[in-house]
Amino acid sequence: MNKGQLIDAVQGQLGDSRANAEAAVNAVLDSITSGVKGGNVQIIGFGTFKKAHRKARTGVNPRTGDKIQIAASTTVTFKAGAKLKAAV
Repeated sequence: MNKGQLIDAVQGQLGDSRANAEAAVNAVLDSITSGVKGGNVQIIGFGTFKKAHRKARTGVNPRTGDKIQIAASTTVTFKAGAKLKAAV
C-alpha cells in the first residue's frame, strides 16, 4: 500500500472527501515525524517508532572490494506492537 492507497482507504472509512482524508493522513505522518525527532512515538497496539544512532564503521565497496569509511548516522526503527503482530 502506498500513500495514495492509504488516503483512499481512510476516505472509505470516514466517508468524507478525499481532501479531508489526505489532510488527516498528512497530519498523522507529520505528528509522527515531529515526535520521533524529539524521542519515541508509541502507539499502543500498533508499534513504537524510535530514533536510533548508527556508529561510524568500515564497509566494503562491492564493485571494487576497496574498504570505505561509512559515517555515523541517525535512523528510525520500528517495533511492531502485539495487535499488529497478531493481525499479520
